[in-house]
Order: sequence, then C-alpha cells, then structure tokens
Amino acid sequence: MTLQLRRDRPLLAPYVTGGIRPDWTDYLHEYARNGADAIEIGLPFSDPILDGPTIQEASDAALRRGVTVRGLLDEIAAVDVGVPLIAMTYYNLVVHRGAAEFCRDLAAAGIRGLIVPDLPVDESDPLASAAVAAGIELILLAAPTTPADRLAAIARASRGFVYAVSTMGTTGSTFAASGCRLAADLRQLTDQPVLLAFGIATHLDAVTAARSADGVVIGAALMRRVLDGGTPAELGAVLAGFRKALDEDGPDCVP
Repeated sequence: MTLQLRRDRPLLAPYVTGGIRPDWTDYLHEYARNGADAIEIGLPFSDPILDGPTIQEASDAALRRGVTVRGLLDEIAAVDVGVPLIAMTYYNLVVHRGAAEFCRDLAAAGIRGLIVPDLPVDESDPLASAAVAAGIELILLAAPTTPADRLAAIARASRGFVYAVSTMGTTGSTFAASGCRLAADLRQLTDQPVLLAFGIATHLDAVTAARSADGVVIGAALMRRVLDGGTPAELGAVLAGFRKALDEDGPDCVP
C-alpha cells in the first residue's frame, strides 16, 4: 500500500503511541474501521521535544513496558488495517539504526510514511534519499513562523503530504487560527495534501481546520482517552464522531 491519500473528503489521520498497551494494535483496526484515511504511529523516544505532556506520558508508559522499535515493527508487520501507516519518531532513533536500514525496516513492516519533527528541511537530503530507496514518503513539518522561502522549500521536499502545525507549541496545545493561514499558504505551494495538526481536540476544531487544510491529524486528544483507560472500541467511536463532523459542513476558518 502506498501513501496515496484520497482527495474526495477531508482527511482524518489519528495518532497512537506504539506499545502504549499490550493491545495497542487493536486501536489501528478501530481507527481504520471508523473512518481514518491514514494512521500515525508514534515510535516512543525518551526525549520527545515536540510532544506535550500527554504524548510524553504515553511514550513513557510504552517505554516502561519495554517496547523497542524492532518489537513494534514486528507487531505492525503482523496486522493489515487497510489504510496507510505513518511512523513518527525522532532523528536520534534514525541515526542509531542508520537511515537506510531504518527506512528498509519501516517498509518491511508495512509503514509507508515517516515524520521526523526534529529534522530540518535543509538537513533532510540523506534521509530523503534513503526513504525514496525504501519506498517511504518523508513528510516534513511547517510552522506558522516558517519564513516564506523556507516554507516553499518544505512544500517542494515533503512527500505524501505536508504536516502543518497550528502553533509553535507542542502537541496538545490549544488550536490556533495561525494554522489556518499556514495551511492556506501551503496549499498555494504544493499539490500534495496539507494536514493540519496540534490542538485538534474537538469536532469544531476539526471542521474549522479542514476548511483551510485538506485534513487533520488528531493526537493528544485521543491519547488522553487511551491513558485514561479508553478501550479500542471506545476510541473507535470517538474517531467516528470526528469522521462524521468532518463529512458535514463546518465553519470557515478565518485567517
């Protein structure tokens, strides 16, 4: 399966921290069954600089369970959920394995995209080359403060989609209208889908964001429920609510 995303509806990409619970892959099935167009899987790292308290807590919980990248990839390889899977992790883990081998391992497990939030676009060529060779789409991030020339470079270099963050905070931050302006600017620079992330916590956030972007990534709002004991079926129902909201008309995002 490639990372070719459908364009006939607002895209919905939920997140789960790999290894958060022994049954964590059941969340993948429930997400896919309830309207996910792609699923982002966090590979836990001990110093996740872009992640807020909720995702950090989830990563810590997974690491305490003793999860490893190799173990998680083996679990991912054993499931087929029918939508593209995207890995999100930090460059330290890529370097530790070696870019070429890391990307080959992802591809062998069925991963089709990679997000490395601490990798700047002007240092991304080696990993981008390794990703292309392995059939992995390297997805780059853009922020509201990104200068115009750099924004254009990110739009040109990102593959699969462009990951736009609504604020300069961490995951779990309050959704900001600055993200809508960013998404609108990016859509003028690329034919790739633009997905808006950070702070998408309510149906209103999601439909507002999707009026300027091609879709949304929902992370901390889902992981908070998982950490509080939400079952895969319960999280599937939550995602179904977001899917329904996105498929209905929502308010314009005013820049």
